[in-house]
Amino acid sequence: MESMNGCCQSILDVIPLMVFVVDEDVRIRHMNRAAADTFGPDKATIYNKRGGEALNCLHSREVPEGCGRAPACGSCLIRDTVAVCLQGETISRRRAGFTMLSGDAKKELELLVTASPMKVCAEPLALLILEDISEFTMLRDIVPICVHCKKIRDDQDYWQTVESYFREFAGVDFSHGICPDCMRELYPAVAKKLWGEKA
Repeated sequence: MESMNGCCQSILDVIPLMVFVVDEDVRIRHMNRAAADTFGPDKATIYNKRGGEALNCLHSREVPEGCGRAPACGSCLIRDTVAVCLQGETISRRRAGFTMLSGDAKKELELLVTASPMKVCAEPLALLILEDISEFTMLRDIVPICVHCKKIRDDQDYWQTVESYFREFAGVDFSHGICPDCMRELYPAVAKKLWGEKA
């Protein structure tokens, strides 16, 4: 596994998400360019480390044995996703909250974790893909919205349309239509033609 086929490496490198090849203990055996850009080009500093140690997981420092050995590791969705994938030999995909250390500060992330079994050698390996979806989960918070015009107030006290807000925070565009209730209220003649209702 030390040297992957050049074609396979090229395919992994075009994926803009962090991709790792890991074993049952989530030890990193290989990674793509996006992961290398995150952790630095010196692969020796990350290879054969467990995922939590490489990602600076808060819990990987709680016990001397490191990642996978602390009490909180029993509920780690990254480790569990890899285990489910390898046991059932099927793709496993889950959302996980993740706390990492950045210096002495804690950083909360929301990750979409995907693991898929790899059948390339006798050793059970998984392709592990980590996608930071933290910016999308910001939308779960209470959003201040005008009761009348439905504009949304952002963190800078600026009021913007619902469409602008979702485009900025989630990359979502809207198409527009009109619901039957509004059609009846605003355009009763059209509603009558469409549905044979009273104008």
